[in-house]
Amino acid sequence: MTTDVLSEERPELRADARRNREKVLHVAMRHFASHGISASLEEIAREAGVGAGTLYRHFPSREALLAAALRDRQAELLKQAHSARAIVNSGAALGAWLEALQDYLRTFNGLPAPVLAAVKERASPLALSCQTLVSITAEFLEQAQREGHARRQVTANDLFLAAIGIAWVLNRAEACGTSPSALNEIFAQGYLEKNSDRPPPRHREVGTIPTTEDAIDG
Repeated sequence: MTTDVLSEERPELRADARRNREKVLHVAMRHFASHGISASLEEIAREAGVGAGTLYRHFPSREALLAAALRDRQAELLKQAHSARAIVNSGAALGAWLEALQDYLRTFNGLPAPVLAAVKERASPLALSCQTLVSITAEFLEQAQREGHARRQVTANDLFLAAIGIAWVLNRAEACGTSPSALNEIFAQGYLEKNSDRPPPRHREVGTIPTTEDAIDG
């Protein structure tokens, strides 16, 4: 069973410092929700009534502030993981978890980018939560693989990276003339007919000349 821990405990703060921290965090959550993760930290500090130095004392980087702003959303995600574990069909459980994960990655516009960076940068304040989310994904995936609902070649890291990518696109789906449900169906089911005997297209290197066989296939 995966240990559901997404963030480290904060040390105790003096009452005035705690109030300042909470004011900054409250304003930041609203600004991230309205303007995405690139919201101005200076504007957040100004609206919270503190100086930039106070903001950076509590949150040394944008990623640190973002990690704190996601705390409640992470707790909700862990509850969804717990609910998904109660689903008898492991394939459906994996699907429920991936849907919840994608929703989490859409909490703030632009969130997939720092999450992707945290996958590679272990020093990122978001790294601990990423490791936990990959572990939970592995838990659901391995059960689905044991019961024949998921391909053995797929890894938890593959699925997590795919969820990051699809979350980025889902935020832009309607503007691009499609819908989140249509993209999610492709993500979950693929694009080939299940009863099709036709092999998937071969990928050529950029700049190569198509062969006669390629032209017939195309």
